[in-house]
Amino acid sequence: MADLRAQLAARVRGMLSEALGVTRARLASAESELTVARDRLTRVRRAAATVPQRVGAERDRRLAEIDRRHAARLAALAHRATEAAHREAPGAASAAWSQWRPTPAGRGETPGPLRIGTLRVPGAEPVPALVPLLDTGHVQLHGDDREGADAVVSALLLRGVGRADPGAVRLYGYDPEHLGGGLAGFAPLGTAGLLTFVGPGGLARLLDDLVEQIRRINETVLAGEYGSLRALAVATGRRPEPWRVAVLLGGDELSRHERGQLDRVVRTGVACGVHLVVRGIDLPDDPSLTRIVAGPGEARIGTPPGPPVRLDPPPPAALVTETCREVAARVNAGPPPTPFTDLLPPPEQMWKEDSAHGLTAPIGEGPHGRPVLLNLGDYPPHALIGGPSGTGKTNLIFAWIGALAARYSPAELEFYLLDFKEGVSFARFAQGRRDPSWLPHMRLVGINVNTDREFGLALLRFLAEELRRRADAAKKHEVTKLAELRAVDPTGHWPRIVAVVDEFQALLAGRDVVAREAADLLEDLARRGRSQGIHLVLASQDVRGIEALWGRPALVAQFTLRIALPKALRILAERNDAAQALPRHHAVVNAESGMTEGNQVARIPSASDWETWSELQHRLWRMRPADAAPARLFDGDAIPRLAEAPDFRALTPPGDDLPPRGPVAVLGEIIDVQSRSAALRLPRAPGRNLAVLGTRVDEACAVLDAAARSLARQHRPGSARFSIACLDPDADPAARALYENLADDAAWYDEETVAELMAETATALTRPGTPSTPHYLLLFAVDAAAGALATGSPGATGLDRLRRILHDGPERRTHVLAWWRGVARMRADLGGPAARTDQIGAWVALDVQGGELGSALYPGSGGPDWYPRPWRGLFFDRAVHRTGQVIIPYGPSR
Repeated sequence: MADLRAQLAARVRGMLSEALGVTRARLASAESELTVARDRLTRVRRAAATVPQRVGAERDRRLAEIDRRHAARLAALAHRATEAAHREAPGAASAAWSQWRPTPAGRGETPGPLRIGTLRVPGAEPVPALVPLLDTGHVQLHGDDREGADAVVSALLLRGVGRADPGAVRLYGYDPEHLGGGLAGFAPLGTAGLLTFVGPGGLARLLDDLVEQIRRINETVLAGEYGSLRALAVATGRRPEPWRVAVLLGGDELSRHERGQLDRVVRTGVACGVHLVVRGIDLPDDPSLTRIVAGPGEARIGTPPGPPVRLDPPPPAALVTETCREVAARVNAGPPPTPFTDLLPPPEQMWKEDSAHGLTAPIGEGPHGRPVLLNLGDYPPHALIGGPSGTGKTNLIFAWIGALAARYSPAELEFYLLDFKEGVSFARFAQGRRDPSWLPHMRLVGINVNTDREFGLALLRFLAEELRRRADAAKKHEVTKLAELRAVDPTGHWPRIVAVVDEFQALLAGRDVVAREAADLLEDLARRGRSQGIHLVLASQDVRGIEALWGRPALVAQFTLRIALPKALRILAERNDAAQALPRHHAVVNAESGMTEGNQVARIPSASDWETWSELQHRLWRMRPADAAPARLFDGDAIPRLAEAPDFRALTPPGDDLPPRGPVAVLGEIIDVQSRSAALRLPRAPGRNLAVLGTRVDEACAVLDAAARSLARQHRPGSARFSIACLDPDADPAARALYENLADDAAWYDEETVAELMAETATALTRPGTPSTPHYLLLFAVDAAAGALATGSPGATGLDRLRRILHDGPERRTHVLAWWRGVARMRADLGGPAARTDQIGAWVALDVQGGELGSALYPGSGGPDWYPRPWRGLFFDRAVHRTGQVIIPYGPSR
């Protein structure tokens, strides 16, 4: 029993101990949880304390973002409003006074609204404040700020005069308080009848006259067919009536009659081009009336008034006076140019003239209404045209070409046109995307060639070769002149050739080989061309163009036909200053080498606008012979496409064997009269490798791309191998595109595997026999792999193998076409500065100066006369060339 009791006690004590342990564990756990909870509470309280700060910061950030977006949107809206204002009010309607000049609206166009100031937008560019006037409404000025009102009046009038053709705006001034002093700057218009001052007491007569003009225009001009002169001008392209603007600057209380007449002008004047600019006289409310309240330095426009507008300063008095004098002078000079159609024969007489003895066509109308004729033949043989920019030189050339082309067929006359200034106005003579027609007489059109003097030289070489061909034919037939040659050889093709070179001084600029050869060729053509029907027309807008000839008196003497536009210098004889007083649209025509007794003044028609010229060109195009081809168009700003190159498209795979002279790698377009490609033949001969030199990635890739694609075009699939190694990340897209185009015939290598390519290729060269499959290595930025190729035992590095491939490969149909990013880098890869470069048989230099090429790559000393420029290269093939050939790399093919 005692044992049982002891067991129970022990058991109870064990259970109590266990319970105590569990309790203590739970207590510890609870205390730990309490600590964690207290920590969490502390963190929550700390986080809660930061919430207002974060919320405040987020609120500030969002408010700042809203302000930024608002400011950006406001600036964008202001920019759009400014652009719209410039579209609605171009040129003289809104230009700043420091840059202001008259810019008349085109035919059928309204002058648009006129600027008087700017609307200030916080944080954005000022928006021009425009006021409608001509063809749109009337203007009334209020307020005590007379200076501001006068500034608005003078600005409106000058801008209105500048946006209209000379003589198309007539002003009537009524200023009884200051007797016309407020319009004094416009007084020169009075000499041409464009400004009439009305004295005190003359308001009634002025208003009666305006009302009468409105009645007459409504009854006899509009005649119910058009609602306004503006609608008539838009529909017909002509405006038979001027704008009449009456400027009424205060006065006494109006009589009942004057008030009635004034109300009639307000209601009906706008449709008839009669407008009012009024200060100090009340006008009735009308939708056509704009009210301006002028205050010190600012104004408010409209009813109710809009936001404040900061007024522009008044136009400088000298600008107002000079502009009005010019307008008056132009109006006093006589009517505008005669229509271009006046130069053309009737349609049934077109292409009926014979050019055997010369070319004759009118260029304009003389003072007495008789046509002024231009002749090109034995005398005068050549022409010189000069005149400053804006005097109509291009228009004169268009008029002369059109007059000749309408009289002589393409069998009688051919044109070669070269324009050294920037612009595409002469491109219309060739076939275009917008207009498929072309002038059938035109054989060559070169535009934007101001940096491509080589193209001008190519034209002169072509003409020299044509002169030699004609001289040989004349010698064969024992004749001396073109007329005699055409008589004894009627089946031959002997048209007269007119070569027009605009801004020709660019061709003679500098003292390099291009200028020297061009001057020599010009002199020879000018001296001997007359007898073989080759005529030169040289034009320049700068006196330097003429001065470029004075060092060659024999050359200048051949240009006996001189055409001087207004303010032209040195075109005529030294004491012949007839051009200095010429009005616009006129020219002095002199066939006596500029001597005063040979002067004829001609009024030149407007011939250069697209609509006028297009009608004639389409007519002649429809008359073209069946075998006529469009003119060659060379645009110096355009990048040619390989797929459009005739030489590339003519490439095809040969028969069973490769052509004996080897495949051809097309590299770029030659700057030449004919559309030809620069080509590198790759026969089995030493040195038939190509190096492209320079840092321009796109151009270097374009040369290698064209070469590879042209080579692939001459091989059937699987009959040639192309190894492409690209070692410059910038060239990767172009190299990848080429790799994908060559498909199964190409293998890809990079900096890690290019050494394997060298080893494999070099090993293949040691095998007996000649490989049946050509292998072309296209290495993009090969100099970037110098480190990878430098490893290996002496004599067995990647560079050693590259040199062996360059040396031995071409004779075993393995050719390297590689791009080095510098001449020094290429020399280093070939073995150093003293290494021979015979294994590089041809190269294309990009942004590499001629002096860097040196005698190792170019014959002679000092290197070629080469000045790098964008998207041009100098191609030289030791086996073919004596001098380098400027080429244009073909644009990306992808």
